[in-house]
Amino acid sequence: MTNPTTHLALINLFVGDIQGGLGPFLGTWLAQAAQWGPSEVGLVTTIVGFATLALSGPLGALVDRLGRPRMLIAVACAAILVGTLLLLPARSFMTVLAAQFVAAAGGTLVVPAVTALTLGMVGKQAFPKQQGRNQAWNHVGILGAALAISFGTPFMGPSIAFWVLGGLSACAIAAALTTPRHAYNGRRAVGWKEDDADDKPERSGILKVLSDRRLLILSAALALFNLANGSMLSLLGQKLVASGQDGTGWTARYVIVAQAVMIPVALFAGSLADRRGRRQLLLVACAVLPVRALLSAFLSDPYWLVLAEVLDGVASGVIGVAVPVVVADLTWGSGRTQTALGTVAAVQGVGGALSGWVGGLLALHLGWTWAFLALAAPAGLALVLALWLEETCAPGGRDGAGSACSQDAPPESAPTSAPPKNAPKSAAPKSAAPGDTAPQGAVPDETEPRGRAVGAPAGP
Repeated sequence: MTNPTTHLALINLFVGDIQGGLGPFLGTWLAQAAQWGPSEVGLVTTIVGFATLALSGPLGALVDRLGRPRMLIAVACAAILVGTLLLLPARSFMTVLAAQFVAAAGGTLVVPAVTALTLGMVGKQAFPKQQGRNQAWNHVGILGAALAISFGTPFMGPSIAFWVLGGLSACAIAAALTTPRHAYNGRRAVGWKEDDADDKPERSGILKVLSDRRLLILSAALALFNLANGSMLSLLGQKLVASGQDGTGWTARYVIVAQAVMIPVALFAGSLADRRGRRQLLLVACAVLPVRALLSAFLSDPYWLVLAEVLDGVASGVIGVAVPVVVADLTWGSGRTQTALGTVAAVQGVGGALSGWVGGLLALHLGWTWAFLALAAPAGLALVLALWLEETCAPGGRDGAGSACSQDAPPESAPTSAPPKNAPKSAAPKSAAPGDTAPQGAVPDETEPRGRAVGAPAGP
């Protein structure tokens, strides 16, 4: 029988590229097929971007409340597919806007749905490593799609993007719907006791969860991170064009380099999350970004600028793993993990949405060198906030409340006090209660004390 985590790998492989719809290919398609100008494309992108940011938190809450991530992943991928196909005949502003909104809403729903499926499949103890694998497969999918579109465009024109996206969407829907039903445990996904269906704690209040000081610090740090990071690659391409280089060609190469770097980085970050702590990962990502800005400011040779995009791969690869893990730590047992993740993503997205505008103004008034140096400032502030954020799961394997939060140090293996010399050896763990079976291929969450909410917010 197929390992359920194989389906998880396939889902992440296929949704990696379709999550953003046509993304950077939208402008090319509309310019060629509908003779749109950059201002019209930019207006549609901005309106849809802010609309989907507003949907991010509510869609996360929908995932928490409905508890059917397989179905939601399929619905989200279908929305992306339908919205993208509606763009083929669309020519007017309103039809393009409506089609893009449908596709973008599906892309926004995919992230919390996949996270919920992962938590319900492997449990919180195995979540960091599995999130690393998820992100690695995600980047493999993006890289493969970019290569397919790059090599296919000379033969099929810009419509190749529709074919690639349509095929990936269909495959993602199939992977989600064929995931074994028993692989997902809704109670495991939110940190409730798996062997007592009658024991259903009430979900924490949304405001109590979202007002957690640590979550607010994390959100602010990520908004600043994206404010600095979001426009760097675009500005780099424009800088190369201004110096007479092939900006479009080099930008495509930089994207491929960054995605290729993110694959091993995501795997490495997933394995380090327990051994070195989550905060260490955030510090690395935030520390790398100012260095990337400095390289982009002072290097002009496109070959040397590859180093800056290697750092982009490191920073973005680490963030993709660390953020869902930290949010899960802070909200575990509250029943609001995906609500919090969606809200954090919305705040993070505001920084990214503003980055293009801020970066363009900086380049216009300060020039390329000072524009990149100025973008290093919010990156530095993000690092300061990451330093201020408490560790949500220390390398010793326990959170601030003393509960186990990693595989490396289950409660039985890390007693708080030394046992007496003649104390008998601990008994073997009890066998599971009748009917309480773990999904085949999934990693059981056995290190968590039954009924205890690990990493739940300590207060409002």
